[in-house]
Amino acid sequence: MSSAPAVRRLVITADDFGMADPVNEAIEIAASRGVLTAASLMVGAPAAADAVRRAGRLPYLHVGLHLVLTDGRPVLAPERIPHLVGEDGRFHDNMALAGVAMFLHPAARAELAAEITAQFQAFAATGLTLDHVNAHKHFHLHPTICGLALAIGRRFGARAMRAPCDPDRRVSLSEPFARLVKMRAARAGLLTPDRVFGLAWSGAMSTERLENLIRTLPSGLSEIYLHPATTGDFAGAAAGYRYGDELTALTSPSVAAAVGARGVELGGFGDFAAMGSR
Repeated sequence: MSSAPAVRRLVITADDFGMADPVNEAIEIAASRGVLTAASLMVGAPAAADAVRRAGRLPYLHVGLHLVLTDGRPVLAPERIPHLVGEDGRFHDNMALAGVAMFLHPAARAELAAEITAQFQAFAATGLTLDHVNAHKHFHLHPTICGLALAIGRRFGARAMRAPCDPDRRVSLSEPFARLVKMRAARAGLLTPDRVFGLAWSGAMSTERLENLIRTLPSGLSEIYLHPATTGDFAGAAAGYRYGDELTALTSPSVAAAVGARGVELGGFGDFAAMGSR
């Protein structure tokens, strides 16, 4: 008796939706002309309203919440979360020190819960369907953030969470935390991908790399995440990121051809969660 054919399912996600107009523009282009299927929205970012407007024109783009708890501004007024922000009203950029406070300080944990709730509420106010949740710079690998994001996210209908277990990253101190996220998400009833590609080449996902990932994609559910933009000249841009190259990869005919040749099922996490199986 022959075995069933391998099923390859793939979510291709753009992070930082709402950070700036060039990011939003690239995401709209990649979703309407390329293989992009999902985007993670920063609800408190400067161009969030523009991102929501664009998402309304893209019915097949699955939008999730990109929690921002470092390297950005909160949704709540800074005076309501003094343990999470500096004098400039921005979240602390030192993730190690911020993480220790979140883990040990009851007041910081209470403020963190309030801010995470506020970001889910802001997403709900957009009217978009919540496809998934993750965090800027993968701060949801922090056990306290993960636990709160899962508990609060379930109240707002979250169905999936990124667990960044990247097989292309040979040595990673984050791997045990990613596996913990995967285990805790499963216990909470949220879908996680079997593997995530992007950590090894963050900001440098070329056409060749994306095409090769798809041509060698294993069975099960995978996620590939990128950071496309039409230009790298915007506030918050990361030094050295090849934003334009990532947009080119997402709209490349050879990448689209690889999806078809490999028989890959593209979609959002909501699509695959609704199937009830990977």
